[in-house]
Amino acid sequence: MQKLFFLLAFFTATSLFAQTEKLVWEDWNTGYEKALKQNKIILVDAYTEWCGWCKKMDRDTYTNADVVKKINQHFVAIKFNPEVEHSSYKVGDQTLTNLQLYSLLCQGKSTGFPTVYYITPGKNSLVIDPGYKGPDDFIKILDSAIENAKK
Repeated sequence: MQKLFFLLAFFTATSLFAQTEKLVWEDWNTGYEKALKQNKIILVDAYTEWCGWCKKMDRDTYTNADVVKKINQHFVAIKFNPEVEHSSYKVGDQTLTNLQLYSLLCQGKSTGFPTVYYITPGKNSLVIDPGYKGPDDFIKILDSAIENAKK
């Protein structure tokens, strides 16, 4: 009987774990085109390998079930490391280097890492949100980006 209870508990836990939605991250070239086709907001997470706050945001915020669900539903999420060299990024008919894309995103402002950029296709709207955000604060910002895209 204990064995049956253990197996039942294991399968229940496993099925609940399997149902957990994961955040879908795209690279720039795939995500940018996907967002244009689906008319979704582009969420660009600019990070670096050495950034402790970036890693904390990956652990705390981007694993939160409510954050994941909202991003997957309303956004195309792109991970972008501006320090990766020898990459090329398509923006319309232009091909940019990592530093050119980063300069375009941050509009010449020093923002640090992490910084999240929200781009609304068709509206030429760019919102820059620098710094670490915990799940509750991040959800408020996502909601704001969704509302702004509707206007």
